[in-house]
Amino acid sequence: MPEQRRMKAMVLHQPGQTLRYEERAIPSPGSGQVLVRVEACAVCRTDLHVVDGELPGQRLPIVPGHEIVGIVEAAGPDAGEITPGMRVGIAWLAHTCGICQYCRMDRENLCNSAAFTGYSWDGGFASHVIAEGAYAFPLPSDGDPVKLAPLMCAGMIGWRCLRALGEARVVGLYGFGAAAHLVAQILRWEGKPFLAFTRSGDGQSQAFARSLGAEWAGGSDATPPRPLDGAIIFAPVGLLVPTALGAVRKGGRVVCGGIHMTDIPSMPYRLLWEERELVSIANLTRRDGREFLDLARKIGVTPKTTVYPLQEANRALEDLRKGQIDGAVVLVP
Repeated sequence: MPEQRRMKAMVLHQPGQTLRYEERAIPSPGSGQVLVRVEACAVCRTDLHVVDGELPGQRLPIVPGHEIVGIVEAAGPDAGEITPGMRVGIAWLAHTCGICQYCRMDRENLCNSAAFTGYSWDGGFASHVIAEGAYAFPLPSDGDPVKLAPLMCAGMIGWRCLRALGEARVVGLYGFGAAAHLVAQILRWEGKPFLAFTRSGDGQSQAFARSLGAEWAGGSDATPPRPLDGAIIFAPVGLLVPTALGAVRKGGRVVCGGIHMTDIPSMPYRLLWEERELVSIANLTRRDGREFLDLARKIGVTPKTTVYPLQEANRALEDLRKGQIDGAVVLVP
């Protein structure tokens, strides 16, 4: 009997603990599923929330990671158009029911029975991953997996946040990390001025933002040189909500782009008054993904990446936590 092939994985067993390197048997795809050999997996701030146990209901043990690019090695029955040999991207949204009121309203990001990569089932901090073919995005065969990986969440969520701002012309970006530096490239292409807000004293991130076209960059507690039409908060810091509301003009909108945020403090109603709006973004839809990937190809959205070997996932997470990375962190098996 032939020996079963093995895969590598970085596994979280308990919240707050470091990931453990493990070798496992490579699983076989079931109906509707594909087996993907991971070429690259970007590291998202959501992965930090998973590791820290800040999200309710996550499975344990779990392999984190949901910004995956790889090659399909095998496909189960009914996997659709995804076939072996294709390069695909795997994002956060891993499964929806298709029948609840949200799915029927084309709001599958709010599905009552949704599953998520690296949270509900094992993700891409590994050499192989199982995914549903219907939720895989075909990618160019000649693309760079390291540069494509951050597009699978930072890019897609950033795009959904940007669309939620509506007609805002002058945009504030609070937290200038992986998502913001991709949104910045879209804003620059659209000809819209943007201002970057970072941790106080973080000259490195502010210089990075200016290099991408920021009209102004400063600390998150600073008063911007002119009112904003809208703002996106990518940093998971509830204190930034009243700060951002105070920076937007009448009728402006603040979008909270993270899956987790510390508590929003009590604030005076006048910050919300005059028809300012505060909205949140939850997950993404496959339509978001297709729209963003088409736009990214058209305008040449290119992430700045720092690469770590898979087995250094814990160091990558810690560097991300400390804000030591410009752009996106990417693991390669």
